Amino acid sequence: VIFMDCPKCSGEMELVSYDQIEVDRCTSCGGLWFQPEELRALRDDIWMADYIIDTGDKAVGKKANALKDYHCPDCDASMLEEADEEQPHITYESCPNGHGTYLDSGEFTDLVRKTFWDKFKRAR
Repeated sequence: VIFMDCPKCSGEMELVSYDQIEVDRCTSCGGLWFQPEELRALRDDIWMADYIIDTGDKAVGKKANALKDYHCPDCDASMLEEADEEQPHITYESCPNGHGTYLDSGEFTDLVRKTFWDKFKRAR
């Protein structure tokens, strides 16, 4: 098993698992690194996944979200900032070569908890 450093704060990443899916979580800032298929599998209303995986401090995540120059832990390419299609107020970073997606602490919880207002915005 190869352990990687957090793309944002260079902290040590640990493996956390939910429903047989393993995700890398930073032990320092709480950010999450998802392989492409992991994020797709976990974001579709899996009950309690956010409580188990996204345990970082939301305030730390907001500060980390302001950092702009970081690289993919797999290929060292500059990460791209993207907005979620369904909830454009949530931005995250992804590898331009498709290696994965990085979410700051608190962002995964926001992503999986679609509120009444998020549904309303989409309906307009």
